[in-house]
Amino acid sequence: MDLEGELTHLDLSDADAASSSGVDGGSESRRRICDNCSRPENVCLCGSLPSEPISTATQIVILHHPHEHRHKLSTVPILTKCLLNTHTIVGRRLRHGSSAMLDSLHSSSSTDQLPRAIYLFPGPTSTHISQLNPKPGTVLILFDATWKHAKEMVDASAEYLSTFAIRACLDCDFGETGGSIFDSELILRKEPFRGCVSTMEAAARALRFLEPNGPEIESRLLNVLREMVKFQASHLKPMKPRPKLLKKGQPKKE
Repeated sequence: MDLEGELTHLDLSDADAASSSGVDGGSESRRRICDNCSRPENVCLCGSLPSEPISTATQIVILHHPHEHRHKLSTVPILTKCLLNTHTIVGRRLRHGSSAMLDSLHSSSSTDQLPRAIYLFPGPTSTHISQLNPKPGTVLILFDATWKHAKEMVDASAEYLSTFAIRACLDCDFGETGGSIFDSELILRKEPFRGCVSTMEAAARALRFLEPNGPEIESRLLNVLREMVKFQASHLKPMKPRPKLLKKGQPKKE
């Protein structure tokens, strides 16, 4: 769920301009892009990526919002480099025809009480993923967008998913204002609630419960994400938070 929210406290204008124009240290030559990770060579992540994509029994389907598809902070491209069994769909909803794999789950009848698919999105009707007992080969569905768009995507897909998928969540406290990717390490993109995470971190946390060697997979994915966050932070210019506008007639606090 990138469920990655809006940008906060960091000015991306310089980083985006440098990425698109190739300006680096005063050079006007176009920045070279790594053929493998598709990132500029000075922030290449190949040294942190697994030598071979990690194979999982879990099949991962990512509904990638068109806006996030073009976003420089999206974690989906790197996630798909790390995991073998990932399937990305660019769109705003899941429905018949979006995925042959999901259509087969939708059309097959089963009396099995174990979930055949799980989609992650926090909310009062979500079950914590640790409380589920999915069978091997379960399909994990992730929604990659801003929180506003992700909620719209989940709502639009709910009827289709209701016949074969269970809504699940990770640890999330709706009583708290959000942190971000790695609260304790770096604030890159603001999340609406504490415990909400990027799509890549959500996949890592979920696979911890879904795979026999889940803790190892989680650790490997988070190490890659840490490197991505560290590289990105080194090319961003911190900026002061925007001042809050006072309503007319409201006294200014001293």
